[in-house]
Amino acid sequence: MATRRKSDGSVLITTGNYATTRSLGEKGIYTILASEYDDTPVGSSRYCDEVVRVPAPRDGLVAYKDALVEIAARPDVKTIVPTRVEDGYVLSKYYDEFDEHVDVVVQPFEMLHEAHDRIRLFDAAQAAGVPMPRTRLLSDVEEFDTPAIIKARFNVLVGEYVDGYDPSEYDIIKGIHHVQPGDVPDRDEIVREMKHDPIVQEYVPSAGKYMFAALYDHGVPVATFQHRQIRGNSYTGGGGVYRSSVYIPELEAVGRKLLDHMNWHGLACIEYVKDAETGEFKPIELNPRIWQSMPSTVRAGADFPYYYWLQATGQKERVEPRYELGVGSHFLWGELGYLASVVKDESPFVPRPSLPSAVREVASSIISEPRFDIVRLDDPLPFVHFVFHVFFSKPVTPRLLSAAKGAMLRSRKVN
Repeated sequence: MATRRKSDGSVLITTGNYATTRSLGEKGIYTILASEYDDTPVGSSRYCDEVVRVPAPRDGLVAYKDALVEIAARPDVKTIVPTRVEDGYVLSKYYDEFDEHVDVVVQPFEMLHEAHDRIRLFDAAQAAGVPMPRTRLLSDVEEFDTPAIIKARFNVLVGEYVDGYDPSEYDIIKGIHHVQPGDVPDRDEIVREMKHDPIVQEYVPSAGKYMFAALYDHGVPVATFQHRQIRGNSYTGGGGVYRSSVYIPELEAVGRKLLDHMNWHGLACIEYVKDAETGEFKPIELNPRIWQSMPSTVRAGADFPYYYWLQATGQKERVEPRYELGVGSHFLWGELGYLASVVKDESPFVPRPSLPSAVREVASSIISEPRFDIVRLDDPLPFVHFVFHVFFSKPVTPRLLSAAKGAMLRSRKVN
């Protein structure tokens, strides 16, 4: 493992993103984790050099931003990697404050707004000539004559997008409603739940879910990646917990066509559904940040955290975009969520598998492809730490973490 020194340049990573921390730490870059928790599991990784406590975004976005700016002002810090929705928003909205100290690869705010607003994203897809499920405001739909999904219009609710939020406030709405032809949903209740006028998106019969990810430099792709989602955190869909790297020319074409049209800059993760009736790849979501499934991306050899570092630090020419096909990876906690969903979730569109068949499916794939997001034999403490939190509801003390981390590093030096 390369020696990491502050004097060689540091990277600030927001919240507990293990794949990003490991990727950059392996390259000899000093890693600083900004977290609202004292005992975040990623902080126990041998690739995490420093943890700085910051206010939680939920306690005030402005205070969270100010804390990040304070860390960015350190002379050793060269860039900040956005790993969650709040980060992309804060870095873009307050870009000038961060730009005084570090180089960040984020979208101009108007571009970010277009990505966060699923109505505007639908308009951009139409203008680019990219097929996308029909997307309308709930208030514009008189009756439901085709299967549809009701969900939030925005990735994040903030004052620039909807009324009623001051600069420190925001909401992230995750709920969805499946609607069949002839259904009469309680519109007022849905609007209250979603805290704004949500969207109605045409349901696409699925022949598979895919992700197209990219890093762009002012409209020019620096690197791209694709994977197929084999399982989500629910049998009805959701975020990928078992995925495998692929390359499909048609998916590459529609992914680039949309981002080229938007003159994209920075990170992008686009979720696609392959239409079972037309064979078209249709985008349903665009996330302008590090994606949840980054561990599987890096596992396949597409090292986007390092690509981001190189672009931010003026070394874009060193990016060598390539990856191995057919590499699968599991998020174990998400796999448990998938099994739980077979018992408790319901969908009028997706048949429920039997629990025994779902267990066999998960177990056989883990045996055949034993690659995991956090479970790593050469860096076991983050997973152990995570298990203590989830199953025993016990914090891991800083003294215990320091002792365990030191013992592990000493043993590796001896070996």
